[in-house]
Amino acid sequence: MSNSKISTKEAISIILSIIVAHTLVCLPRNIVTSTKSATLINLIYVGIIAILIVFLIIKLLKRFPSNDIIDISDYLGGPVFKKIIGVLFIGYFIFSSSILLRNFCECLKIVYYPMTSLVFIILTFIIAILITLNFSFKTSAKVNLLILPVVIFSVLFIFIANFRHFSIGNIFPILGDGIFNTFVTGIGNLSAFSGIVFIYFLPPYLEEPQKLKKISVTAIGIAIIYLILCVSIILLLFSSLLKADEILPLYSAAQYIEFGVFFQRLESIFLLIWMIQMACYFAITLHFTLHIFKKIANLSDSKPLIFPLGLLMFAVSFLPKNYAVSKFLEVEIYPYLVFGIGFFISISILILANMKKRKKKVEVQNNE
Repeated sequence: MSNSKISTKEAISIILSIIVAHTLVCLPRNIVTSTKSATLINLIYVGIIAILIVFLIIKLLKRFPSNDIIDISDYLGGPVFKKIIGVLFIGYFIFSSSILLRNFCECLKIVYYPMTSLVFIILTFIIAILITLNFSFKTSAKVNLLILPVVIFSVLFIFIANFRHFSIGNIFPILGDGIFNTFVTGIGNLSAFSGIVFIYFLPPYLEEPQKLKKISVTAIGIAIIYLILCVSIILLLFSSLLKADEILPLYSAAQYIEFGVFFQRLESIFLLIWMIQMACYFAITLHFTLHIFKKIANLSDSKPLIFPLGLLMFAVSFLPKNYAVSKFLEVEIYPYLVFGIGFFISISILILANMKKRKKKVEVQNNE
């Protein structure tokens, strides 16, 4: 694990990677669709809730320094319970990354490679991921830290370059479909902060575990600003996008950019950068998956699992029979997994483990 220790900046970029990856496909459109003109207010609202959840998680993790959620599950319920939680997270990571891979590759096929087989496009990503997994986790974190700021800058550039096309009237009425939809049903947009899930696995990897709170809060703070930026582009630029079935909305926004004859088709450059970022995210997710496999199976080396894991991801990505089904899984099913596994089950484990530890401490004090 020593060669896999990561810095504070690398850890922040890892938490952000999952959020950024989903925004590159269809997350901004999904958020706007659910809360319409009230989206900006809703994002601030759910962003505050996300930060409060992070504070709760950090407080619960304090009693378990350098332990991840799998170690804590072992402490709480023993080896069997650890295996159950481990399998649950493996399923979560494989399903979410495979479906996102399928949707992103479907979009690439439609936009740039209509004559290319989807199998070939997905296989290209899988091969790149498998090669990356043979390097250390720190290597993946460094590459991600290098690419992520470029991706965020590209989105900022799209926002600034399209400013003259924005229609401020799209944010009215301020509360969209009403207070209930904005603040009650709109809480479903909290799933946009799925990067919180990575916080449960970061402690053993950190060079400075005591900075987990700073890492987590900083990452979510940046995520709030970034999501507001992405959503603002979609909300202010596409008045009809709420009803349109448009793919890669940020890519579509990039197509509006014009800087004379010598600066055309900038969206092609952006898409290339985004493809690298997607590959980084998939590699990081599968690194965590291998880490869980290694723990629950008590393996000394997880490298023999790299190829089978790649095949599994490839197979799962083709379970949906078409793009409509895979899109439904990402838009409708994935948020429930974030709430169920990423928030409810994980936080419940942390709370129960803290109660158990507190109880043992009281028993020791009474015996003394």
